[in-house]
Amino acid sequence: MSLTLENFLLIGSILLVISIVAGKTSHRFGVPVLLFFLAIGMLAGSEGIGGIYFDDPHIANFIGIISLNFILFSGGLETSWVTIKPILRQGILLSTVGVLITAIVSGLFIWKITDFTLYEGLLLGAIVSSTDAAAVFSILRSKNLALKSKLRPTLELESGSNDPMAYVLTIALLGLVLHPEQGVLNAIPLFIKQMALGAIAGFAFGKLSALMINKIHLDFEGLYPVLVIALMFVTFSATDAIGGNGFLAIYLCAVYLGNQELIHKKTILKMFDGLAWLMQIVLFLTLGLLVFPSQIPPVVGEGILISAFLIFVARPLSVFVALLPFKMKMRRRWYISWVGLRGAVPIVFATYPLLAGAEKANMIFNLVFFISVTSILVQGTTLSVVAKWLHVALPAKAKPRTPIDLLLTESVKSRMTELGIPDGAYSVGKKIVDLILPVSINIAVIKRSDKYISPTGATEIESGDVLLILANDQRDMDRVRSCLLEGKQG
Repeated sequence: MSLTLENFLLIGSILLVISIVAGKTSHRFGVPVLLFFLAIGMLAGSEGIGGIYFDDPHIANFIGIISLNFILFSGGLETSWVTIKPILRQGILLSTVGVLITAIVSGLFIWKITDFTLYEGLLLGAIVSSTDAAAVFSILRSKNLALKSKLRPTLELESGSNDPMAYVLTIALLGLVLHPEQGVLNAIPLFIKQMALGAIAGFAFGKLSALMINKIHLDFEGLYPVLVIALMFVTFSATDAIGGNGFLAIYLCAVYLGNQELIHKKTILKMFDGLAWLMQIVLFLTLGLLVFPSQIPPVVGEGILISAFLIFVARPLSVFVALLPFKMKMRRRWYISWVGLRGAVPIVFATYPLLAGAEKANMIFNLVFFISVTSILVQGTTLSVVAKWLHVALPAKAKPRTPIDLLLTESVKSRMTELGIPDGAYSVGKKIVDLILPVSINIAVIKRSDKYISPTGATEIESGDVLLILANDQRDMDRVRSCLLEGKQG
C-alpha cells in the first residue's frame, strides 16, 4: 500500500490510536513506550503486515526536524532555572565535551572493526554521540523515577542540550566524508559559528518572544499557544538562516520562556506537553516506516559490538572525563553513564548521509537504527533497576515535582496567606504578568467582592482585591508583599 492524500489521514489516525493504546499497555511489560511506537511503524511498513511503502528520507528528515522542534521546546519550557543552576556546568560539559569524546572514541572503534574509512567511522560515531531528549524525557517521566542529588535535572539538561553538538559534528564530518581533501581544521570555524550564533539567537528570541506574548492582546486564550508555536519556528528557521544552530536556539529560547511570567502560561504548557507526545509518536512511527527490517540482519554483528562499546566503554569514559572537575560519588557517575539513551535523534541524523548520497549511507542508517533500538531496549528497560542497585533512587513519594507538575496540578507550598490590596497600592491596575514577582510564589485565588477568580497572567489587580498567596517560606511572603504594595522588585 502506498500513502496517498486520500488515505493519509485514515492510515495516520489509525496508527496514532494503535500507538496510544499500545503505549498504555507497555508499562505492564516494562518496555519503553517509544519502542512500541517504533515497532508499530515497522509492522505497518512495506515489509510488515500493513504493507505501507515508505522510502523517502527527505520527508522523514522534514518530519524529524519538525518533531525535534516541539520535543526540545517542550523540554526547555519545563526546565526550571532554579533547578538547573547548581548543575549547569556539569550539564554543559556533558553536552559538549562528553559528546565530543563519545564521537571520537566510538568513531575510532568503528573504523577499526569495520571497512569504514576514518571519516566514515567518525561520522557514525558523531551520529550516535548524543543522548536522546525524547527517550530520556519520556522514559524518566513514564517510570515516575525519583533520583537523588539532582541527577534527574542533570540528565534532562544534558539530553535537551547535547543534540546541537552532535548535529554540528554530524554535518562537519559528513562534509569530510564527501570531500576528504578539506581537512578536519576546516570544521572548527563551522562549530564555533553554529554554537555561538545559536546561543545568542536563543536568548535574543527568548526575550523577544516573552515581550510579544505578554504585550500582545489576543481575544482568545487558545491563540496564545499558537503564537508560541509560530515564535518557536521563527526562532529555529531564522537562526538556521544566519548560520546558527537552530536546535540550540529553540532550546535556550524555551528555557528562558519557561522561567518567565507569561500570560496563560498554564495553557501554553499544557498544549506543548500534548504536542511533544504527539510529535514523539509521529517521529517514531515515521522512522519505523522508513526502515526495512530485512536490511537489519546483515549489520547485527557489527551493531552488537558497536552498541556494547558505546554503552560500556565510550559513554562511561566521556562521562567520567567530562565530570572530572566536580565532586560526585562514583555511583552517581555510573548512573549518568547508564542513562546514555539513544533514540530518534540519531536516526534522524542518520538521514543526512542518505540525503547527501554518501557511499555507505544505507549501512550507516541501518547500524544507527539497530544501535538506537538496542539502547532503548537494554538501557531504557533497566533504569529503575540500575538506580536501585546503585542506591541513587528515592522513594516514589519523595519524587521532586517538575515545573509542569506544579502548573498542571495544585502547587505544594509551605506558606499560605491572604493579602488585601488597598487603594494606592503599586499593583492596582497592573496585570500579574507585569509585576516582578518571585518565581517561587503562586497567586492561587483572588477574592473580588463576592466572587472568586482563578487568576492568569493577564488578570489585572484591582483595589479591594484579596489575594490568596502560596509561597515556600516567610522570606518569599515578605518579598511578594513588598512587590504588590510598594513596587519593590521581587
